[in-house]
Amino acid sequence: MSSSAIAVSGLRKAYGDKIVLDGVDFDVRAGTVFSLLGPNGAGKTTTVNVLTTLIKADGGTARVAGHDVATEAKAVRRAIGVTGQFAAVDELLTGQENLQLMVDLSPVRAKDGRRVVTGLLERFDLVESANKPASTYSGGMRRKLDLAMTLVGDPQIIFLDEPTTGLDPRSRRTMWSIIRELVADGVTIFLTTQYLDEADQLADSVAVLDQGRLVAQGTPGELKRQIPGTHVRLRFTTAAELDAAARILPGSTRDDEALTLRVPGDGGTRSLRALLDRLDEYSVSAEEFSVQTPDLDDVFLALTGHATEVVAK
Repeated sequence: MSSSAIAVSGLRKAYGDKIVLDGVDFDVRAGTVFSLLGPNGAGKTTTVNVLTTLIKADGGTARVAGHDVATEAKAVRRAIGVTGQFAAVDELLTGQENLQLMVDLSPVRAKDGRRVVTGLLERFDLVESANKPASTYSGGMRRKLDLAMTLVGDPQIIFLDEPTTGLDPRSRRTMWSIIRELVADGVTIFLTTQYLDEADQLADSVAVLDQGRLVAQGTPGELKRQIPGTHVRLRFTTAAELDAAARILPGSTRDDEALTLRVPGDGGTRSLRALLDRLDEYSVSAEEFSVQTPDLDDVFLALTGHATEVVAK
């Protein structure tokens, strides 16, 4: 596979008079995590459905693992795995039986099936529960089993649709670790999520979709730097030090109760050095300082006008 795992150009889709995708373009490098964010109705699910050959686009082109999704659908399907928002496991079967079912339905050779099942049970820490019905599994265990089933065919690209929805913090972090391990092994991850901190933690690149159009693309860091609000927070031990710092740093905002000063800046080393030099010039010492930057919640709100509470499938 080339360095581009997914290449989308001018993708369009409409249902009647409603335009769902209006000329979407993006490129996903192989062996990375790409996160598609957007509010309800933005077109995220439609994008995933087109890329996984579930529906056909009205216009534009999309290539997945080097194959055209419109004319080479079977080749695309052989190269991908899809894990939906809700774990697609058979609760009447055990974990091992669920995996064996996927092996039986896949091109994996029968003589290799047991090795594949055993390896996945070990990789996802499901050995002890392998012979228990999936109905007895916790939410986190079901998500792990679901992802393990997706890996039976050894896909080059995995589409994860809100993989940690409803999971407790520990289970979420376990899934994050598994995703990082997959990427380290060369797998490409296409992630949709309603948790912006998840995209911030995992994604190498992010695209924000709103009303069928991409309104921003870049690394999480690049997107956050586009939003004003970066500042240096200084904390002092005495009110006298706070007063002195406020006098020599015009434009700063003080908090007398917390003895802190908020100084606008770009967060770069040059401006930070200038700030500290100015404090030193006037013999003012801060007990601690930190650079505060906008997070992806701020980016999302600024770009779409929607709060993150509505970001979902």
